[in-house]
Amino acid sequence: MTDGIRSSLFAVAVVALLATTVMAWQPGSADEDLSGVVRSSVSAEAGVWVIAETDDLDTRFRKIVVTDDDGRFLVPDLPAASYRVWVRGYGLVDSEPVAAEPGQTVTLDVVPASTPQEAARVYPANYWYSLLEPPAADEFPGTGEDGNGISSRLQSQAAWVDLTKQGCQLCHQMGNRFTFDTSHLSQFDSTIEAWDHRMTFGQRGSQMSGALTRFGRHRGLGMFADWSDRIAAGEVPEAPPRPQGVERNLVLTMWDWAGETSYMHDEVTTDKRNPTVNPDGLVYGVSITNDKLVITDVARHQSIELDVPLREPREMVPSMFPTAPGFEPSPAWGEEIIFDAPANPHNPMMDAQGRVWLTSTVRRRDNPDWCKAGSDHPSAAYFPVSRSGRQISAYDPERQSWLLIDSCYATHHLQFGEDADDTLWFSGDANVVGWLDTKLYDETQDERASQGWCPTVIDTNGDGRITRPWNEPGEAVDPALDTRDAGFAYGVIASPVDGSAWIARTGPFPGRLVRLDRGDNPPETCIAEVYEPPSIENPAVDASRTGHAPRGVDVDRNGVIWTALSGSGHIASFDRTKCRVLSGPEATGQHCPEGWTLYPTPGPQMKGVDDPGSADYHYYNWVDQFNTLGLGANVPMAPGSGSDSLLALLPETGEWVVLRVPYPLGFFARGLDGRIDDPNAGWKGRGLWANYGSNLNWHIEGGKGMRSSIIHFQLRPHPLAD
Repeated sequence: MTDGIRSSLFAVAVVALLATTVMAWQPGSADEDLSGVVRSSVSAEAGVWVIAETDDLDTRFRKIVVTDDDGRFLVPDLPAASYRVWVRGYGLVDSEPVAAEPGQTVTLDVVPASTPQEAARVYPANYWYSLLEPPAADEFPGTGEDGNGISSRLQSQAAWVDLTKQGCQLCHQMGNRFTFDTSHLSQFDSTIEAWDHRMTFGQRGSQMSGALTRFGRHRGLGMFADWSDRIAAGEVPEAPPRPQGVERNLVLTMWDWAGETSYMHDEVTTDKRNPTVNPDGLVYGVSITNDKLVITDVARHQSIELDVPLREPREMVPSMFPTAPGFEPSPAWGEEIIFDAPANPHNPMMDAQGRVWLTSTVRRRDNPDWCKAGSDHPSAAYFPVSRSGRQISAYDPERQSWLLIDSCYATHHLQFGEDADDTLWFSGDANVVGWLDTKLYDETQDERASQGWCPTVIDTNGDGRITRPWNEPGEAVDPALDTRDAGFAYGVIASPVDGSAWIARTGPFPGRLVRLDRGDNPPETCIAEVYEPPSIENPAVDASRTGHAPRGVDVDRNGVIWTALSGSGHIASFDRTKCRVLSGPEATGQHCPEGWTLYPTPGPQMKGVDDPGSADYHYYNWVDQFNTLGLGANVPMAPGSGSDSLLALLPETGEWVVLRVPYPLGFFARGLDGRIDDPNAGWKGRGLWANYGSNLNWHIEGGKGMRSSIIHFQLRPHPLAD
């Protein structure tokens, strides 16, 4: 089939999907409830999950609720279908599914687990990962392969823990059964040999093996092998608590989407600045490994996929997942090439018009001349850029058309500002922060005039401006000069209060937030500030109040920055107004501990780690600025990418609300999104959206054949509300 015919067929599919979406439809109008009680031989079971699942619709569909104090449940608004209904709960054996239909009342019988090992089969991954035992704190700093085997680059146990997060949990939900179980590798004489082999599996094997080497390879292998051996011998983690209080009001609605090898990185449903955009509309996601924009109509349980285009033929653009010759075959896919992604779409964001903007590759990496030295483009003349990875694209559902926009800077995440120009900010470049004036672009279609970028240069000499020459990264700091900061920019957000842009750099340890103020005449007036979380390697701060690896970054309506410290396991706020020093020779990172407040996320620590070292992992974070979930405005949240959950912090009390996804195990959330479909419809008119974002869907409970799901999180007034 030619690309032209395929594109035409996709266009027809989108037209049909859009046409059905705009037809009159009332949520729940043809749906019914399913109710009943869960009981064991001992008593009614409170705080356990009731799961209703069907394959009768165009997508596999699930709805999950939690029982009340008396074991009663009500699954609201089920579409007409035949359902498998069953129970999962901590301390129980999964119940046998019973067939049921909406409108019925059923009694579900459950059996307590007979052993700790049987009970632990359904524990979240972070509980299993808490059994992993890093080297003791007194073994650091590392002395290398000829010493204690720990890399000399790792100066503290916290840095080792950070590597287990950034090097391993970044892609995998470490702690699920696939990761700790080596029984399928029985051909090896030792678990260390089995682990050494498994780190080379598949197209990502070289990346995994490289991360392992950063520990000090033998010490890293020994740690993981010891973990697997102890679990195989019967060791189990502590039991997690069952849902309590408002956690029992949770309603999860889930639709499978995309293919079984699709790596669904993020989703979007609305404009972050105005969550009433696109009410009851289509849900969009990107598959990073096969260049698809996935579109799901959750009202009609239908999904389609569109190819994300490039400006050049696909064969001319290198895939973001190159395969080394003779790679070790995958246990699931053998030598089959399953990741082929020249466009490599990463992160979608919706604007006020309902257009879906993406970071994606549109051409080869070498930049055109107008980005480089000698160009008359203002940003290029100030700080030329020779290469970029991803660039910019946008899908317009109304016109079923694509915009492809070149950018000199690399892109990764993107966020709209709240200024008059609808500025779209980008992370992803190691040296600059880039932006696109989308208002100007819409008026002129001039991609060059509409974009700009600035290097992140700190005013270390304290004169209030940035001047050349400056200290370059890695050079000795001359206090009479300003200093350029560099490093991969992961998260990005624009403040609604002052318009400044903030990026998160996860490394080098302990990571940092960077604030960029463009001033009145960028790039000449751009000025940056750097703020590191209080580090355990800083002797001036209390070790118990330290953290590391800011990754995601968001902001509340008051301009306070929130970040997930993915290495140490915190949500942290940073209030710049509390800082006594903003610039000058002292303002190099560790100068404002008073601006930070760290909130340890719930769940177990890693074994033998006393300082902050959660076994959970927080890939990104998000602030519910407009109360789209129902816990209140400005509630910060983080995905528990290792704990099958979303974690919401109530800032006024410091309490946590854990919104667990109990089935299928392997919920690895990345970005979050909240939408208000009808502000007058109570809990049914609003909710939070996330998806299964693992690289590897065959790590999800059920194994090969499992797919990512898009999930709607809603909180009702009580567990039986319909």
